[in-house]
Amino acid sequence: MQVFTTAKTHFIVHLRPEEIIERLGTNSTYSPEEIPAALEQLVAWRNLLAQPDTGRVTTVEDFYRARHLYQLSRQGEAAEAALAVFDALLGRRGALQAVALRDIRDTLIAIEQLCHETEIDVGRVHALLRDLSRVFEDLADNAQAFMAGLGRALDLRSIDREAFLAYKEKVIDYLKRFIGDLAVLSPDIAQLIRNLNSPIERLLILVATREAEDLAPDMKRDETTETKPPPLEQTLQHWRDHWQGLQAWFIGNPGHPSQASVLQSSARHAILRLLEAVVRLNEQRLGRSDRSADFRTLAGWFMQCEDDGEAHRLWRAAFGLTAARHLSIDEETLSAREQDPIATQRSWWDAPPLTINPRLRATGSYARRGAAAQIRDRSKEKTALAEQIARESEEARQARRLLATGETTTLSAIGKLDEGSFRYFLRLLGEALATAENSEAAILTTTGDGAIEIEMRPLAADQCANIHSPFGTFSGRDYQIRITDLEGLV
Repeated sequence: MQVFTTAKTHFIVHLRPEEIIERLGTNSTYSPEEIPAALEQLVAWRNLLAQPDTGRVTTVEDFYRARHLYQLSRQGEAAEAALAVFDALLGRRGALQAVALRDIRDTLIAIEQLCHETEIDVGRVHALLRDLSRVFEDLADNAQAFMAGLGRALDLRSIDREAFLAYKEKVIDYLKRFIGDLAVLSPDIAQLIRNLNSPIERLLILVATREAEDLAPDMKRDETTETKPPPLEQTLQHWRDHWQGLQAWFIGNPGHPSQASVLQSSARHAILRLLEAVVRLNEQRLGRSDRSADFRTLAGWFMQCEDDGEAHRLWRAAFGLTAARHLSIDEETLSAREQDPIATQRSWWDAPPLTINPRLRATGSYARRGAAAQIRDRSKEKTALAEQIARESEEARQARRLLATGETTTLSAIGKLDEGSFRYFLRLLGEALATAENSEAAILTTTGDGAIEIEMRPLAADQCANIHSPFGTFSGRDYQIRITDLEGLV
């Protein structure tokens, strides 16, 4: 079947058995005697069509001898195409194509220019829309394949550390470039799509009419033919669906963000996942320690201690063991402590002894005799915790809307902030100042989650900014500042 598929790409339709043997070559797993039987089986399965080969008949005996020309049937061609697509998708490596974004923008600009012409060149519009559809489908499919492949690459169960670190550096640089191009080009593409919303219907009708006129007549007629829409309506609906898909990809609706913004956010989160994967790799590497060597080194340190006090300090530093009065807390111990409180500064030697159940010392667990204690109802605590989380999340969202406006201002112009906004502002300011090389350098950084961009430029050294909050007045050097919500750009 591969021989027939390859021959068709070279516009060769019919093949004889000896030609098939020649194309298979000497490395074929089939012997020349097995080829005719295999061809007949493929004909029985309807993968091939067989026609009598009368072109080389010279005698009556040749006429009655079974000679056939073989060609791919429609079923066989469809099966081979399906297998080829399956094979290609199985080993496919997607890519985030910034070039495709530029091609989409340039194509939309060309279509917009054609709309202003007195006489529209339908062939030119048809070619541009075909290119736009093809590039857009490649962009969407490749982006999906790339993000899926990236998720599989973060599986650290069987991965070489050095190879992953080298891969991480390249992928992070690659994602940063794509995120930058997507942030710059997506607004332009979205605006071009909005500009074409009015004239695009006329162009789609012209293109659909042109395609419908070129369709070959269908000789088959059945009962379903009468219920099918005309070819023009089918073609027009096909182009409308493509245009709506393009709109949904670059222009979001309330409650439904655009796919471009979702991809941008996914790419930023992929950077965070890569960094977290590196942290996990380092933890795995550092976790491989030789306990016996550690204990021998610790024994040497104990031998070097000058007195018992220094040895006790080394013990506490090495094992973190201190007073353990919390090991057994029940009604009896609580009442005893109420009668004779033990100060936290009281020496362990002077404190009353703590009785530990032998079972706890032997097995590390202590089970009280009798019926199990009733499960405490913590629904109120859970409700209070959920309300606190919701309240803090809402405060963070309000602070983000208030501060991350994308406009340039100064710290002194902020004036007064409420409690939640002030906490959020301090976190952003801390992340930005932590990346400053010196006190006079401009700062351009992104928060750890990749959602907020902070740009700060120091003003004169004698200029001071005061920001009032419920906690008091925050004072310091004045800066020119711009806080941008990157997730709200598209």
